[in-house]
Amino acid sequence: MQKLLSYPLTALYFLFFGLSLVVFHPIQWVCYNVFGYTAHKKSVSILNWFLMRSTHFLGTHYSFRKKSKIPTNRPIIFVANHQSMNDIPPLIWFFRKNHPKFVSKKELGKGIPSVSYNLRHGGSVLIDRKDARQALTEIAKLGKYIEKHNRSAVIFPEGTRSRTGHPKRFQPMGLKILMKNAPSALIVPISINNSWKLLKYGKYPYGLGSHFTIDVHTPVEIKGNADDIIAEVEQTVTAGVTSFK
Repeated sequence: MQKLLSYPLTALYFLFFGLSLVVFHPIQWVCYNVFGYTAHKKSVSILNWFLMRSTHFLGTHYSFRKKSKIPTNRPIIFVANHQSMNDIPPLIWFFRKNHPKFVSKKELGKGIPSVSYNLRHGGSVLIDRKDARQALTEIAKLGKYIEKHNRSAVIFPEGTRSRTGHPKRFQPMGLKILMKNAPSALIVPISINNSWKLLKYGKYPYGLGSHFTIDVHTPVEIKGNADDIIAEVEQTVTAGVTSFK
């Protein structure tokens, strides 16, 4: 019965989600080209509030929990597990004061209203997964960017999303490159739960009634051996992922 009900509710979700992307695309263009970075960034934050709230049609509700205040006067590296593309809007909205930028695959850089425009112009980087040199160069560029402007980078070191919610092993190279190029950054581990349940039936229909949680753990300074720091961060993130159990 729940899956049957999810068909019309998913249609409403996609309608609202798609309409938000289409409406905000020209808004982003005007903000960026006429008023500059600050206006564009605000338009992206508001867009992602709408994208996040569109999941309410599916009965999704959110809990955002953090153990300490995240500073806005220094670069931040947010390190999170990855369960679905629905992870992105709440991270952009809840961390909007930190100006989050993303490491995204190059395929997302074209063809998607609002999303592609923001990835190309908002400070994020697009990587070619088949070209390691290009990918590492772009990640280094992102590290230098957040170091210079006191902004933040979001990285999912698992590489790909977990379709069952079960954490995957970190692939540390990208995070190492960010740390090297943003040495004054603070690393903030994040555990995401239940995002994967939105896609438990596949791409259509979406799952209903998910309690999407984002747990922000105690920040870690970049001091000492990089491998030890990454191992500590991975353990913290993984320990907080329980939705697959």
